[in-house]
Amino acid sequence: MTLDLSDFHWTMQLLDTLDAGLVVIDREYHVCAWNSFMQNYSGINAESIMGKSLFDSYPELPESWLRAKLESASKLKTRGFSNWEDRPIIFEFKNFSPVSQGLIKMYQNMVITPLKSPKGEVTHFAIMLQDVSDVAKSKMHLKRSNEKLTEIGRTDGLTGLFNRAFWETNFVDEFHHVQTTGQKSSLVMFDIDHFKRVNDTYGHAWGDKVIKETARQLMKAARGTDVCGRYGGEEFAVLLVDTSADQATYLLSATQKDRRDGYCH
Repeated sequence: MTLDLSDFHWTMQLLDTLDAGLVVIDREYHVCAWNSFMQNYSGINAESIMGKSLFDSYPELPESWLRAKLESASKLKTRGFSNWEDRPIIFEFKNFSPVSQGLIKMYQNMVITPLKSPKGEVTHFAIMLQDVSDVAKSKMHLKRSNEKLTEIGRTDGLTGLFNRAFWETNFVDEFHHVQTTGQKSSLVMFDIDHFKRVNDTYGHAWGDKVIKETARQLMKAARGTDVCGRYGGEEFAVLLVDTSADQATYLLSATQKDRRDGYCH
C-alpha cells in the first residue's frame, strides 16, 4: 500500500485537528511537521520553520535536556516521556486556559516517539505535547490545601506555635533519640505569672494579647531547631535539641528579659 499526495494532505489535516502539539524532526533536528497547535501557541508558521533546526528556531527550549531525551528514545527504540511534575514547561507557551488562571505559562506533558524506516532504523522523532495546565493547577491547589490543613492540624490557632499534640509527638521522638545516641537535649516549660489577674482585671481579650506577645518573644529568642509549643492556657513548652541545661537556662533568661522589656514599652 502506498500513500499518495492526497492521502498525505488528509493526514496533515487530521493532525491539525489534534488538541495537542505535534512536531516531527529528523535525526539532525530539522522540523518536518509542525501542526496548528504548535503554530497557534508559538506564533511560528509551519512554512517558516519547516526544514530548519528546531533548536535554532526555538532557542528557549531546554536543548541539552531534550537532546538527551531524543537520543535515549533512539537508542532504546521506545517512547520517551516527560511529566509536568518533573519538568513543568518545555516549550515556553503562554497559558490561555480560563480554568487554570494564575499559571502564566502552559504546563505540559511530552511523549517522544522514535519513527523507524522500513529497515528498522530510527530516522525521525515525533514529539507530542499535551497542555495539562488545568490538571497542574488543580493538583497544586489541592497540595496547597492539604499543606494548609496539615499546618492547621499541628499549630495553635492563637499563637501560631505548635499545638500540644504535635509538640508532644516531637518530644517523644526526641526522648527516644536521646536514649539511643546519648546526646543531650533540654526541655523548658514556663507559664505567665499572675495571668489570672490579667484576665480578671482587663478581660480575656487582653489575656489573649499577652499570650500572643509571649509567643512572639519566645519565637524571637528561639533558634531554628527549637520546637516551641503552647502546652495549654498560658503554659509554654520548648524542646531544645542538642542543648545542655546551661544553654537552656540562658535561653529562658533571654526570653524573660525580652518579655519584661516588651511590657515596659
